[in-house]
Amino acid sequence: MNSAPARNIAVLGATGSIGTSALDVIARHPDRLRATVLAAGSKVDALVSLCRVHRPQHAVVADEGCFAALRDGLRDAGLETRAHAGEAALESLVAGTCCDTVVAAIVGAAGLHSTLAAARAGKRLLLANKESLVLAGELLMQAAHASGAVIVPIDSEHNAIFQCLPDAHAHASLRRILLTASGGPFRGRRRDELATVTPEQAIAHPKWSMGPKISVDSATLMNKGLEVIEAHHLFGVARERIDVLVHPQSLVHSLVEFVDGSTLAQLGLPDMRTALAVGFGWPERIASGVSGLDLLQHGRLDFEAPDLDAFPCLRLAFAALQAGGTAPAMLNAANEVAVSAFLQRRIAFLSIPALVEATLDALPATAADSLDVLREADAAARRHATAAVG
Repeated sequence: MNSAPARNIAVLGATGSIGTSALDVIARHPDRLRATVLAAGSKVDALVSLCRVHRPQHAVVADEGCFAALRDGLRDAGLETRAHAGEAALESLVAGTCCDTVVAAIVGAAGLHSTLAAARAGKRLLLANKESLVLAGELLMQAAHASGAVIVPIDSEHNAIFQCLPDAHAHASLRRILLTASGGPFRGRRRDELATVTPEQAIAHPKWSMGPKISVDSATLMNKGLEVIEAHHLFGVARERIDVLVHPQSLVHSLVEFVDGSTLAQLGLPDMRTALAVGFGWPERIASGVSGLDLLQHGRLDFEAPDLDAFPCLRLAFAALQAGGTAPAMLNAANEVAVSAFLQRRIAFLSIPALVEATLDALPATAADSLDVLREADAAARRHATAAVG
């Protein structure tokens, strides 16, 4: 049954929730999956602890100031794992021969360069870093096509579409893609009821266990807006053929509608390990540790339209995709600044979409024909949004 060769895997964002799930799946298949590179931001102690368990060849911290602590921690633990620090070291490792598969789960724009490096090197890329597609979707997909890299999206929604489409670009038979959204912790609330929302309430997602930034994005529906932009790039589908359905049970992860009237959906419990197992094993199926879905236990599946008045971030994302060019990069950058300010209690919840919209209005989109242009657009949006926060 295990006909596929063993995979050597780099887990970027190893100390985060997706990294933890990835390492859980890897540990279930010691005969065919091995973590050879573990990367984190600055959490040295947590990274060393993971290295004790998984014994990778290499460990990387993004913060170069943490190199000595990582090196000494690995040495004191009696590990042969080599310590590295900085973006250049990470890019070199993911492009090198020590891994053939890369889990790209670094949160935010910080994950862009290593993701691009993996795509250019022709790796199997399990893509959980949505900003790579939002900021530089055209460049990333071009790099993947040129190198033969296989991109398997790890967001549950895009992974569902990946599983439902016999051909990722089956345009002739594809009518539309339907991305599902849980609705977040504030589903059903009116706009005026969201004025006093606290960070603690916003990160208390009813279905998924995620980091604070992604949880806030889910609460504002910006997460779904970014996923719309991702789907456009991943599957080559125009904005007009991408819709969003709110589905509070989070059991139907997305749907694909074909021209003959057929609609295919992928269902499962809300656990990232399913999507990760698909990414590691595809086209084979491997155990993920996730139980099967008992529909009798859950009883019902509900769907409703998103409320774009209470949650304007989704509307802003559709508008940015329509505008094209640098607009999605600026949307993402302004949102990162706004969410950070909200988590620091410097702005209110409803100020997140207001700040993003003001930034997009102030900075017109231009053609996104190089990474330098996108970097400058990202930086300009951050400057504008930061100044607006005060």
